[in-house]
Amino acid sequence: MVQRWVRRSLWDVVPRDHRESDVALRRRQVVTVVVVLLGAAMLGVSLRIEPGSTWFYPATLAMAVIWTVGAFAAGPLHLGRITSWRSEALVRPVVPPVLIGLTLAAVFVVGGLVVREIPWLDRQVRSVVDFADQGSVPLLVVVTLVNGIAEELFFRGAAYAALPRHPVAWTSVAYVLATLATGNVMLTFAAVVLGVVVGLERRASGGILAPILTHCSWSLTMLFALPLLFG
Repeated sequence: MVQRWVRRSLWDVVPRDHRESDVALRRRQVVTVVVVLLGAAMLGVSLRIEPGSTWFYPATLAMAVIWTVGAFAAGPLHLGRITSWRSEALVRPVVPPVLIGLTLAAVFVVGGLVVREIPWLDRQVRSVVDFADQGSVPLLVVVTLVNGIAEELFFRGAAYAALPRHPVAWTSVAYVLATLATGNVMLTFAAVVLGVVVGLERRASGGILAPILTHCSWSLTMLFALPLLFG
């Protein structure tokens, strides 16, 4: 049973017809490139703000606005469907993506036990954890959710649809390159793993709902787990 829902969530491609005209595709590609550059710049700025600064929240929310506006400006977005593990009916992906996000977070937590024993990697993680330690928890939850949704709207929505070939690989690369702007090795590594997983969900379901749920469940879990590991 577990093997079936994992396969249907990450691998089995459901039928869909999301074809666009050549003009619409070129427009989507141009918008995507511009937004990637703007988002990477804003991401770099927001993560370099001192922990506890009141500028952190406006900067990160501005970044979410860039991703979201860019996603909708590029063209249509789709929620997607997967095959139910109990039948052959197509359903909206809800529970499986959340479970995948929580499982991924558990793997990262186990990895964190190793990372904290390596000084230079430990410092990389603590530079991110400082924001959680010195920030308002309710605001951090809102920022985490808003940015998780915005990133998936753009990367697995607009950007994925802009790539006619190997979209899982290329959107993962674009997501990693945007995260590199933070200068943080551990955030970049997380972007590699998360990008591939949600990219496979996008490929299987044909939409953004599964990637959004996985991203948000993973990032919220890490928001609360990392301070306990690196506090």
